[in-house]
Amino acid sequence: MMLRAAAAMRSEQEMMELLIDCAKKDERIRVVTLEGSRTNPNIPKDRFQDFDISYFVTDMDSFKENDRWLDIFGRRAMLQKPEDMELFPPELGNWFSYIILFEDGNKLDLTLIPLNEIDEYFASSDGLVEVLLDKDRRVQHEVVANDRNYWIIEPTARQFDDCCNEFWMASTYVVKGLARKEILFAIDLLHEVVRPNLLRMMAWHIGWERGYTFSLGKNYKFIDRYLPPESWEALLSTYSGNSYDHMWKSLFTCHALFRQYSKAVAANLGYRYPDYDDAISRYTDTVYRSLS
Repeated sequence: MMLRAAAAMRSEQEMMELLIDCAKKDERIRVVTLEGSRTNPNIPKDRFQDFDISYFVTDMDSFKENDRWLDIFGRRAMLQKPEDMELFPPELGNWFSYIILFEDGNKLDLTLIPLNEIDEYFASSDGLVEVLLDKDRRVQHEVVANDRNYWIIEPTARQFDDCCNEFWMASTYVVKGLARKEILFAIDLLHEVVRPNLLRMMAWHIGWERGYTFSLGKNYKFIDRYLPPESWEALLSTYSGNSYDHMWKSLFTCHALFRQYSKAVAANLGYRYPDYDDAISRYTDTVYRSLS
C-alpha cells in the first residue's frame, strides 16, 4: 500500500486566516473567539498548541447534519465529536464540539455555540479568551485575555487543613491496596488523590516564596522551574510504580515531601500543623513492617 507523504505543517497565521475566513463567508457564524494557551503571553509558543476556537452560530442543526463542512479546514487524520458519543456522556449542554487532528499535525478544538448563549459563554470564561470576529458588534465590553484565574491562591487555614486531611487519609487507601496486592488500585489512588494534594501544597509554598501573581500551568507542568533540584528529582521518582517495591518507595517519598512542604506552609502562614502526619505515618510503618 502506498503511504501518503506527510503534509507540510501550516503556520499559525495560515490556520488563523483559514478559520476566520471561513467564518466571514458563512452567514450562520456571527462571532468567533480564540481560547486557551494561544491567548496567553506567558505560555511559550510551539507547534503542539491547539487552536481552541468557538463559533457562535444561528443554526446549530445545519452544521450537525453532516461533517462535510469541516473539509475546508484540511485533511483530517482523526475527528472526535464529544457531544455525539454514547460511552462518554456530553457535558456542554447545547454546545457542540469537534476535536480534529489534521494530517499536517495541527490540532483544532472547534466549538459551536448558539448565538443566544454568548452572554453565558463570557460569564463562564476562564479569562483566556480573545474576540477574533464580531460581525454584529454583540460584544460590548472590552475583552483582554489573562490567566489570573489560574494563579496560585494563598490558602485559608481551613483549606490548608483540608489538604493535609485529604492527603493523609487517601494515603491509607494506597497502603491498603499495596497490602492486598492490588497494585492498580494503589497506583490510581496515589496518582489521582495523594500526589495532586502534594503538588497543591508545593504550589502554596511557591506562592508564599514568590508571590501569588502567576500560574504553574495546567497539571502543574511548570512547577519544575520553581522547585529546588532535590525536590524535583524526588517528586519525579514518585511516578515510578511498576512494582510493589517502587510503589512503597513512591508513597514514602510523597510522605516525606508533603511533610516538608506542609510544615513550611504552616510556619509561613501561621497555621497549626495537624496531627494527621504522626497518626498515618505510624499506621503506614506498622502495615509495611508486617508485610516484611
